[in-house]
Amino acid sequence: MSEGMWIGCGQITWSRSTPEEQVLAEIASAGYEGAPAGPWGGRSAEEVVALYASHGLKPAPGYLGAAFWKEDQEERILERARRLARFARQVGCTELYVAAQGFDEYVTARGQTRSQVAGHVRPEDALSDAEYAQFAEVLNQVGATTLQEGVRSCFHNHVGSVIETRGEIDHLFSLVDRDRVFQGPDIGHLAWAGVDVVQFCRDYADSIKTVHLKDIDPAVLQEGREKEWDYGTFVERGIFAELGEGFVDFPALFDVLKAAGFRGWVIVETDVTQKPTALESATISRNYLKRIGI
Repeated sequence: MSEGMWIGCGQITWSRSTPEEQVLAEIASAGYEGAPAGPWGGRSAEEVVALYASHGLKPAPGYLGAAFWKEDQEERILERARRLARFARQVGCTELYVAAQGFDEYVTARGQTRSQVAGHVRPEDALSDAEYAQFAEVLNQVGATTLQEGVRSCFHNHVGSVIETRGEIDHLFSLVDRDRVFQGPDIGHLAWAGVDVVQFCRDYADSIKTVHLKDIDPAVLQEGREKEWDYGTFVERGIFAELGEGFVDFPALFDVLKAAGFRGWVIVETDVTQKPTALESATISRNYLKRIGI
């Protein structure tokens, strides 16, 4: 572990049919210190802490994905935020990832879903000014709500959602209260969206409180942009790479975070691996971080 950083691994690489005990055991055996946690299956915080501890792991920040731009979702979103923040506090986490939905749900002005334009978004695909305003207002309320539990809401970008590009992120953050809403970027999704990830982390360094790490295959990215693949096709063709096997400059990224005094959870994720097993994928990424001193 690099000083002040806790290295976790997301469970998403494992198939849903894999028993949770096996997933946690393999995350631990690959050398990680924790994994994202939530009140899944109605389990109490105490039960989750005990389960993770039995594998030598700690709970890492969980995730709230929502249609923040929809007025009729506001009350439901705030109730979920209260519940997840309370759970986060109880398991010892001080951050919560908050992310936009979109994908097949949001149809752009040119009549395509955000899944269809993933990785090659145009300005006309963005939210309207009214939708941005609603998004920011609800996100501010979520941030205030989670801070009551001592938990920071950290915005999490995602290709295929309604907030994908650097321009969309910057627009949203020009509207939010940055004392209530922080950054929890997904580095791989930034790279896939065409963002200079090192410059992004430099520009938002003071706001970044937790991070998801992914790497991206540059050949797949280039071909997909040229052919305007949809989200699913990018994934099927292998857009996600293990850390160190894509083009993201992680040493430079960590230099920026360390210089800014970053302390917190770093979560490794390979959403869909091309390796034979999830364990092999997770081990490759953890070993890479060790080689660069993380």
